[in-house]
Amino acid sequence: MDRGPDEPRAARAPPVGTGEPPARHAAGPRPPSLRPRSAFAFEPLRDGPAQAHTGLMVRRPQLLGELRGRAGESLLHRVAGPDAHRTRARIHGTPGPRWFAPGSAVRTVHADASMYVGGLAALLLQSLHPTAMAAVAAHSGYRSDPWGRLQRTSTFLAVTTFGTAEDAERAVGRVRETHAAIHGRTRDGVPYRASDPHLLTWVHIAETECFLRAHQRYGRRPLGPREQDEYVAQMASVARRLGAEDPPVTRAGLTARIAAYRPELRSTPEARATTRFLLVEPPLPAPALAPYALLAAAAVELLPPWARGPLELPYRTRLLLPLGRAGGRAVTGAVRWAVPPPPAPPGA
Repeated sequence: MDRGPDEPRAARAPPVGTGEPPARHAAGPRPPSLRPRSAFAFEPLRDGPAQAHTGLMVRRPQLLGELRGRAGESLLHRVAGPDAHRTRARIHGTPGPRWFAPGSAVRTVHADASMYVGGLAALLLQSLHPTAMAAVAAHSGYRSDPWGRLQRTSTFLAVTTFGTAEDAERAVGRVRETHAAIHGRTRDGVPYRASDPHLLTWVHIAETECFLRAHQRYGRRPLGPREQDEYVAQMASVARRLGAEDPPVTRAGLTARIAAYRPELRSTPEARATTRFLLVEPPLPAPALAPYALLAAAAVELLPPWARGPLELPYRTRLLLPLGRAGGRAVTGAVRWAVPPPPAPPGA
């Protein structure tokens, strides 16, 4: 059949056994069905291979931006609840005096992605006090509503760190009212009250220790010695309002107070169940389980060595412990990349 003047010459198959290479297409434009396609555009390109490269470069930032947005929104909603953006805007945007100034140590630590590692480590360390753990197991609802508990805790930290003094006082008042209604007995018959200053102090120093350890290891800007003392003192000011007894105000004092509590700490069935739930049974979608396993290993590796044994760590977590620090850096880096910054404060 005759070809028109603009039709490409068909490729000629080489004779069998001659070793002759296949003929190339004749010079000139190729029809769209034969022209290179972009891996993302899925349509014929009009201006040849150069545009394929341009289309790829244009679409890649768009896809990364979409991925970043979805990941950040999902994480924010898990940690801060479905009204995360409205809550953030209210905390950071409401005018009024604050307990802590911009640039203070407590703001530096609590604004950093390292809090994800420190928060999980704090829960593990706190679980080693039998009386405190018995109260948590009986009254906190961490199994039936783990995300609700996380959201309430993260909101309290955000309000007292970044919110107005008026909102922070109200948040402390609500927590004290809740604690006043919680009391009971451990499985060994030991009575407890959530408002007990001794128990409140343990919860406080355990989280302060873990938040600070995580920031020094994974924070964007680790604190100097004076800033570490400042952080401990600022955390103590909140703890006193909650009812803790004489909380430490220096890094050295924090270390000494934790050492003083060590004789009271031990493994219990409640602590082991909490450890398993936090490390290997988190209520997460399948795609999040692998990064969470790295986060869990980083949190366990952050704990002082004497605290790991009583937790009776699951085999998978022990297997991942050598990757704990690398995993912690990867996870905190991913959180920084994905989560959008909070709104600017008034007058900024």
